[in-house]
Amino acid sequence: MKITKQQWQWIFYDWANSGYGILVVTAVLPVYFKAVAGDAGVSAADSTAYWGYANSFGTLLISLLAPLLGALADYPRAKRRLLNIFTWAGIALTFGLAIVSPPHWQLLLAVYILSVVGYSGGNLFYDSFLTDVADNRQMDLVSTTGYGMGYLGGVIAFIIFLAAQLTNGFGGVLSAYGVARFSFVIAAVWWIIFAWPLLRHGQQRFAVQSVDNPLLDSFRRLRSTFYHIRQYRQITWFLIAYFFYIDGVDTIFTMATSIGKDMGVNTSMLMIVLLVVQLIAFPFSLFYGWLARHTNNRAAVLTGISMYLFICLYAIRLHNLFDFWFLAILIGTTQGGLQALSRSYFGQLVPKNSSSEFFGFYNILGKFSAIMGPVIVGAVTQWTGKSTIGVASLAILFAVGLLIFLALPKITNEK
Repeated sequence: MKITKQQWQWIFYDWANSGYGILVVTAVLPVYFKAVAGDAGVSAADSTAYWGYANSFGTLLISLLAPLLGALADYPRAKRRLLNIFTWAGIALTFGLAIVSPPHWQLLLAVYILSVVGYSGGNLFYDSFLTDVADNRQMDLVSTTGYGMGYLGGVIAFIIFLAAQLTNGFGGVLSAYGVARFSFVIAAVWWIIFAWPLLRHGQQRFAVQSVDNPLLDSFRRLRSTFYHIRQYRQITWFLIAYFFYIDGVDTIFTMATSIGKDMGVNTSMLMIVLLVVQLIAFPFSLFYGWLARHTNNRAAVLTGISMYLFICLYAIRLHNLFDFWFLAILIGTTQGGLQALSRSYFGQLVPKNSSSEFFGFYNILGKFSAIMGPVIVGAVTQWTGKSTIGVASLAILFAVGLLIFLALPKITNEK
């Protein structure tokens, strides 16, 4: 199947915000925050916990807004407008991370939390645009290509940062903290350049009927949606399964570098590991799309959940750099494909005219689950003093998600 121009515009939004995902969420800001907090006298275990709590609070804020925002986005021409608002807010706040001076670790966390709202809100509308740019037969291909290209874009943005990191700030032009802050500028600029085609030209194909008061009507439709979800049995059970297993995926993603630092992995090695993970994730995201086409979406999702369950159990025996590398590679083979096919599975289930409304619930469950995971890791880490045991505790989330998803049927892509 050929990918159209509009689908490429949609795909490149994933490329665009991948700089934020790898540089801010995963690679640089967690390490930078731990260094800044450490200079202020905060212990390693406490800074890991605070990072987890900040991620939980940021996702809580967008979770409370997601259903209403999703309902508002289903009116004619509203989806692209809201995508622009949250994307530009996220970009501005990412620039803000570079402006906050190092001693103020509390302010740094506050700006990060707000940037998460912009990033996550933008992703809500981006995800729901999938039903506008692809029919059911194309969704697995387009969704996995989006994730794959996102990882490739992240690699390129990451290499620009590594050039500064490995040359000691371009030969001393930037301090160690200056290199970190430079990475936040890279993420913001990357976001602007490659998100522009969708922000400017995104076309909303499906919409509900226009009304005089969209806000009031959205509250009415939200109340109705609760009943809709109960009527759509497959949607309900998928959302419950997704609530559990995506929690583990997001938590491992956001806590990975903090855990590596707690194990004694130096910053340069962490950067190399994350680069390799991104490189691996690109082809394996496409592989999961191939697997879904040659088996079915359900089988491919079950494969991804099972792999993550193994990853959590393996985390118990993390003792050295080899173990960390092995676990990172396994994560790289699975994270993009599982997320991409979960998105397309849901996109094939939902009513197209109300796709943003339903994706609001998809996002609220994904975000609310991401509140629970970091808190679990943070609490278990503080209790045991070992972040590896904190990661292992996430196995229960994948086990529950796997058991529920086993009861869901495969979807026939007929339209």
